[in-house]
Amino acid sequence: MSISKHCKVLELDRVLNMLAECAGNQDAAALARELTPTADFCEAERLLAETDCAYTLTCRYGSPSFGMMSNVKSSLRRAQAGASLSLRELLNIGENLRVYRSLCEWRSRADDRDALSNLFEGITPMRRLEEKLNSSIASEDEVADGASAELAAIRRKIRSAESQVREKLDKIIRSAQYSKYLQEAIVTIRSGRFVVPVKLEHRANVPGLVHDTSASGATVFIEPMGVVETNNEIRVLHADEQTEIERIIAALSAEVSEYADSIIVSYDCAVELCLIFAKAKLAIDMKASKPIINHDGIIKLNNARHPLIDSKKVVPINVSLGVDFDTLVITGPNTGGKTVTLKMVGLFCMMAMCGMFVPAKRACLSVFEEIYCDIGDAQS
Repeated sequence: MSISKHCKVLELDRVLNMLAECAGNQDAAALARELTPTADFCEAERLLAETDCAYTLTCRYGSPSFGMMSNVKSSLRRAQAGASLSLRELLNIGENLRVYRSLCEWRSRADDRDALSNLFEGITPMRRLEEKLNSSIASEDEVADGASAELAAIRRKIRSAESQVREKLDKIIRSAQYSKYLQEAIVTIRSGRFVVPVKLEHRANVPGLVHDTSASGATVFIEPMGVVETNNEIRVLHADEQTEIERIIAALSAEVSEYADSIIVSYDCAVELCLIFAKAKLAIDMKASKPIINHDGIIKLNNARHPLIDSKKVVPINVSLGVDFDTLVITGPNTGGKTVTLKMVGLFCMMAMCGMFVPAKRACLSVFEEIYCDIGDAQS
């Protein structure tokens, strides 16, 4: 339907922006802004039936949550190619799986098949994979101890070795022999090794390895000889930890790749549902109702309100066309509502052809192959 210019004149784009703001997902919002009226009567009926179903379900059960669902297709394709994903990517996939499960649980309240059944059935909950991702990843920077028995064992050894080092260094900083040489009685870390801050002039009085110097040069950070071996052990354990983390991430990525196609199909269905429920939310916000459509050019509007005019100021109007006459001439003074009426009729038809409800009572609208408009003075 080549009516993009006329969509702009009738300000359908502004209504679609309102629709996009009702969508809780970026891809669904993008789809909302890209909607174009369909000239196919059956398609328009299908779109309105979907919106009507979402409207009814929302009124009955409340709107489903689409949470923090994000587009993870590129991550999944990389996983299928054998790549190891980042923890952030794996967390995003886990969040999507949580949303899929939540949507299926929400849908389970409605037993009967309806216009949205196929879309909901296209969403596959994967609870086992969801739980594995959630239990294995603590944050986008950390793999959880429970991700594997080996990782938990390595981290226990690290904590034990670090405790031993701190205990030895605590004795040093509290001892009468060495405390007088310290800049501060604290234990700190430099280059991944536990050290103590020693006054520069007393560096020779504390046997050990110098790992760093303060910005002023007045302090050197020394690793006492008594903890070098344990620090070495900690360094080796950290290397083992990193190796195990990389193995876990690779294994999770490989497991995710096995379900990639299903996750992508579920996402596409969820995005489509998000758009449909956005239409329902906008209808509720505008106090709109489902129009009856035809392909005979018949238009009947009762108490119709232009959706872009403040609801507190808009004056409802009635319009009829296509039954007793098929041409309508509107006359009247300036600011009398002529432009609003003409633009509203065209806009309502376009909204219905996008599957959207209109703010009018018992509206009857026609599906047209083409819609043309020429607003001479380009009034908003």
